[in-house]
Amino acid sequence: MTQAINRLGKQPTSRSTFGILHLADTYGCAATTAGLYVSITVIYAWFGGMKFTAYEAQGLVDLVSNSALVSWMYAIFSVRGFSSFLGVLELSIGALIAARFISPVYSLLGGVLSSGLFVTTISFMVTTPGVIVPELGFPAISVAPGQFLLKDVGLLALSLWIAMDSLLAIRVRQNLDPRAWQLERPDPARIGAFAIH
Repeated sequence: MTQAINRLGKQPTSRSTFGILHLADTYGCAATTAGLYVSITVIYAWFGGMKFTAYEAQGLVDLVSNSALVSWMYAIFSVRGFSSFLGVLELSIGALIAARFISPVYSLLGGVLSSGLFVTTISFMVTTPGVIVPELGFPAISVAPGQFLLKDVGLLALSLWIAMDSLLAIRVRQNLDPRAWQLERPDPARIGAFAIH
């Protein structure tokens, strides 16, 4: 295994190795990017769909009722009503992220909303009782809710990446748009004054 890893940076010696490296060079970044977008879309579809069940609504009560950020929502919505609202929000975020294939503007909005959602859920680690296992002490955390909430750190990172990837795609698109060049094209008379002869 170590020999194979050491050879990755060198010129391939066999046709099969060359073929694999060629595929990785040609399609690796695009396939990985698509995989990240699709994976978080699936997560949002699954999580969002579950929010319409009584089981999921009851599972949120301890998390939501102990949070200063969102506990006030129970004054507006019932337990099931809030869970359904959250389901619509999650399905919408998933759809916005999936719409990256239409326009990066949609996935930028989805990435920003997703980041806000995961910042909120990560804050539950501080406000929800039972996250830290007292008999083991810090950094030991419970399976639920501790480890369940900890996964949101990775999902927050993915959400921020999606927002940045989308923003970069928007900027690249604007720079390739001929209209952008027309707006930013400098005055030829001014260029002549700085030309090197």
